[in-house]
Amino acid sequence: MTTLPPLIQDFVLHFGEMGSRWGMTRTVGQIYALLFVSSEPLCAEDMVAALGISRSNVSMSLRELQSWNLLVMKPRPGDRRDFYTTPDDVWQILRILAEERKRREVAPTLAVLDRLLVREPTGESERHAQARMAQMNDLVVQLTSWYDDVKRLDDARLSSLLKLGGKIVRLLGKLERPAASAHPGEDVAP
Repeated sequence: MTTLPPLIQDFVLHFGEMGSRWGMTRTVGQIYALLFVSSEPLCAEDMVAALGISRSNVSMSLRELQSWNLLVMKPRPGDRRDFYTTPDDVWQILRILAEERKRREVAPTLAVLDRLLVREPTGESERHAQARMAQMNDLVVQLTSWYDDVKRLDDARLSSLLKLGGKIVRLLGKLERPAASAHPGEDVAP
């Protein structure tokens, strides 16, 4: 990675490390980071040169990023090579990542939980396990429902919602205080 400026190199290296924690290979993370910060679309040969990795590794990583819908093809007139970039809008990237994670991770988990929750338990340990699974299922369904509501927000409203984060937590805390400060046996007015 000696051809990259230090600022970009540090970002690409970090994103590669984070990518490996997010369930993708380090190379996929590095390629995505490189494409994200590049001012121009890059071809595979550009990525090989910039990252010092093999052409086949770049090709496999590009296929992975395409399966996540995280690449945009940008053909250049007169050049037969494929050039890639990322979506320009970070909100679009967030929406793509959230939707793909839901499809790849949440939906299969809900399907398994649905199958397991309809089975007749054979003993106390399975009844206990099934009760815990039902709690998990309820939580995931609630989060999925919230996500489905939030994903319909336009970018400006989604940004406003995220900025409200700490204020909402403080508001909820204020709403809970009257009930929490009541003395035992004392009725709390609604």
